[in-house]
Amino acid sequence: MNPEELKDRTKQFALRVLKLVAAMPKTIEGRAIANQLVRCGTSVAANYRATCRARSKAEFIAKIGVVLEEADEALLWLELIAEANLLPPKRIDPLLAEANELVAIMVASRRSASSNLQSAI
Repeated sequence: MNPEELKDRTKQFALRVLKLVAAMPKTIEGRAIANQLVRCGTSVAANYRATCRARSKAEFIAKIGVVLEEADEALLWLELIAEANLLPPKRIDPLLAEANELVAIMVASRRSASSNLQSAI
């Protein structure tokens, strides 16, 4: 997957998060989790775009780490939504799967970039 495809994938993830949040119950719990999920779910796309503009390998590694943190946080909030039964599984499961895949992609990217940086030293 090239950077442009991943930019689009992270943006689609953000849009899907926004749609899911719109369906959240308007309870105290629902609003609290929804607010957190909106922040980190959209941050995945924004921070990945910043990663693509990194000026060095070290900066890329640092920025991809932020993307990884945000994707993992989104995964946590999605797991809480599922485990608290705030939305039906059919609504959450596809987004959970995508969040897991994005986390795996970012882990692999960071590992690869770190390895390349070490071998260049």
